[in-house]
Amino acid sequence: MLCELCVTAFAKVNFGLNVLPLQKDSAFHNIESIFQTVDLYDRLLVSKQDEVKCSVHCDSMELPEENTLTLAFKAFCEVTGKNDFGVSVELKKGIPSGGGLGGGSSDGAALIRALEKLYNLKLSESQLSAIASKVGSDVFFFTYCDEDGKGCALVSGRGEVVKNIQGRKDLYLLLVFPKTSSSTKLAYSLIDKMYERGESLKAPSFDSYESIYNQNPENWTFVNTFTPVISSEYEEIEQALISVRKTGALYSEVSGSGSTVYGIFTSEQQAETAKSLLADKWSCKVCRTL
Repeated sequence: MLCELCVTAFAKVNFGLNVLPLQKDSAFHNIESIFQTVDLYDRLLVSKQDEVKCSVHCDSMELPEENTLTLAFKAFCEVTGKNDFGVSVELKKGIPSGGGLGGGSSDGAALIRALEKLYNLKLSESQLSAIASKVGSDVFFFTYCDEDGKGCALVSGRGEVVKNIQGRKDLYLLLVFPKTSSSTKLAYSLIDKMYERGESLKAPSFDSYESIYNQNPENWTFVNTFTPVISSEYEEIEQALISVRKTGALYSEVSGSGSTVYGIFTSEQQAETAKSLLADKWSCKVCRTL
């Protein structure tokens, strides 16, 4: 019987992120987006322990006592009715925290996969959705990924409506990590103010997202509703976008609510060349779609 397991939690990027106006009597914004995993990742070493709790240790950062991993563990126990066990998690971060790359959500989903294997359980789709609803909106997408945590999907609603699509493997991304940390809560409040002023961005129909995604990225018409508001709020993010666009990227945007900025290339060499142009000023990394 397994007592210890190492799992990988991949980052995601957003190709298009249309944030719709807040509906009356709703606490959540609906979104329209394509999420896809990339080969930037965290590692989790998950071990059984006698103490009935989830203990988390991370060398590179201080985690709050209640975090995505402890929430995922608690939700797993509640949904499965299994509450007589505990695990310890050694978390090795490779995904920048608070960068719009879904690291925390991916970690939570990876822990769920590990718990299934360690305790020989197979959760149903409804059980996975119930767990995700207790942890965070991005977790829904990661529960729809394959057993290795890789995937690509059309995502809508508040994140809970996920339709898997065939992901492209031919895209290379230059990720740029501004030192500025973008507050998700502030970013949504800025969008609310934008809509209150009667302003909006023209986004393509959600029905056309998959078709657009399969075109040459230089023809993409996706928009990220967060980009103009957080670029105005954080000069460093705006400068990162300008820098990436000057490298000749076929398409560039902010991922999620930031602060990570990415540029798309169709060859690894082009992406590495772009990285060499920016590496003196920016922390950056080349990755590919999975």
